Amino acid sequence: MAESNRTKRTVSETTTHVKNAAETTKGKVKAVTGKALGNRKLQVKGTLEEVKGKAKQAGQRVKESRGN
Repeated sequence: MAESNRTKRTVSETTTHVKNAAETTKGKVKAVTGKALGNRKLQVKGTLEEVKGKAKQAGQRVKESRGN
């Protein structure tokens, strides 16, 4: 059986990954909802949340690639 190129994650890393993905998705939903409703404040808040989630995901990928 060929060995996968994917790195195995610990339970903690998987939990963190899921939380960060959820934050990104939640932000995207808020941004789209805000845009649909014409609610600029909700749209901006959602966009910021989405960016924050993406930044956390990127940080987690760097951490995982270093093997920590």
